[in-house]
Amino acid sequence: MCNNFNKKFIDEAAKALEDNNLAPAPPTLENEKFMSEAVIAAIKGMDANEGGPFGCVVVKGGKIIGRGNNKVTSTNDPTAHAEVTAIRDACKNLNSFQLDGCTIYTSCEPCPMCLGAIYWARPDKVYYGCNQEDATNIGFDDSFIYKEIPLPDEKRSIPFEQCARDIALEAFQKWEKKENKIEY
Repeated sequence: MCNNFNKKFIDEAAKALEDNNLAPAPPTLENEKFMSEAVIAAIKGMDANEGGPFGCVVVKGGKIIGRGNNKVTSTNDPTAHAEVTAIRDACKNLNSFQLDGCTIYTSCEPCPMCLGAIYWARPDKVYYGCNQEDATNIGFDDSFIYKEIPLPDEKRSIPFEQCARDIALEAFQKWEKKENKIEY
């Protein structure tokens, strides 16, 4: 299913590929303010031994509506990255599963999992501080995940294998027929 919202992202991605030679604009005072808040969240979480040195804030209308920091080690949750925890907080505060009209400020370029969560949350824009290379330099290297994504199931370092598709399709078939579903 390619709804209008998904088409918008596909069109924007194609345009971004055409414009890939554009240099980033210098940060505004507002951007620096919110990036500083993301870094403060990272340092507070790290100092409290909650997880790695990553922080994130979600902003709407010039106000922070969601905060998060990495909590992987303190919660034993490998999905508790800063962006995911900030998105959860913002969505809870907005009583919505989407971040329309929001901007995400994250202290580091999102990993593949967080990138997926960001696209599902659909904010208007994302600003990041450190990049993938900076993260790799301190021991957080996601490049192996990017290399795994295009591989066939049987070639991945963690083997993937489809099974019982006919059983699994039942939920999808019921979803298709569901009249009161909330699409996202």
